[in-house]
Amino acid sequence: MSRSEETVEIPQGLPVFEPGWVWLAGAGPGDPGLLTLHALNGLRQADVVVYDALVDQSILEWVKPGAITDYAGKRGGKPSPKQRDITLKLIEYAKEGKKVLRLKGGDPFVFGRGGEEALGLVGAGVPFRIIPGITAGIGGLAYAGIPATHRDTNQAVTFLTGHDQTGLMPGAVNWQGVAQGSQVIVMYMAMKHLASISEKLIEGGRSPDEPVGIVCNASLEHQDVLETTLGTCAVDAAEAGIEPPAVVCVGEVVRLRAGLDWMGAMSGRILQSDPLNVADSRAVDAG
Repeated sequence: MSRSEETVEIPQGLPVFEPGWVWLAGAGPGDPGLLTLHALNGLRQADVVVYDALVDQSILEWVKPGAITDYAGKRGGKPSPKQRDITLKLIEYAKEGKKVLRLKGGDPFVFGRGGEEALGLVGAGVPFRIIPGITAGIGGLAYAGIPATHRDTNQAVTFLTGHDQTGLMPGAVNWQGVAQGSQVIVMYMAMKHLASISEKLIEGGRSPDEPVGIVCNASLEHQDVLETTLGTCAVDAAEAGIEPPAVVCVGEVVRLRAGLDWMGAMSGRILQSDPLNVADSRAVDAG
């Protein structure tokens, strides 16, 4: 797809997109307002935008007139381009002297294969820039009213993927170590193996009653949030019809949603100022 050419003005202080370069940019979890200025600057200058399935279509409205938009989405269980072919496409466009923006959902370096693509560019002698994005495991949870960290609940958080390169549950993950060593666990692409993962975490020592939040279509108007428990999350998600893309959060921080669901409050939800009952516990300690 292409549109008529026009001159693009570059805001002062932002970099010029040189021909033959590839910018690997994160588009954030979905809401176009979560784009960084660098990513927006890239969209306005790029000759070609190679974008993923999780990039909201409204973001592509910022593409400059005359630019090519090239879909390279990978979705589990559906026909998808091979990673090698995507990287070769980036190299080919760059070798043609085009300004190539590789636009990926979330952050390109957080379970986004950005490192693989960048190394492919290095091997081909193609110069590149990395533009970080807001990852769904932080931004998506924030839109659901779930903080990744809160000093009354956790001093550590673990990010992990629910499947490896084979599509199976990651065998290299020390599930017992994760279960016992991380106060909060944030999982990407975990819906397919959610039953097995939750079983592993419970076997590793997590309580089946531990809060779990599942955020589907994070940060978008049709965002859906399921509050459940580790022992029932797989069944509850299936019954609720929750489907990928989704982020799964395990930990006490999920309880904070009762006080931090700012999107729910916009629709009339009454928020609690002390969802963890911290005031009561502190009063007991003081007594």
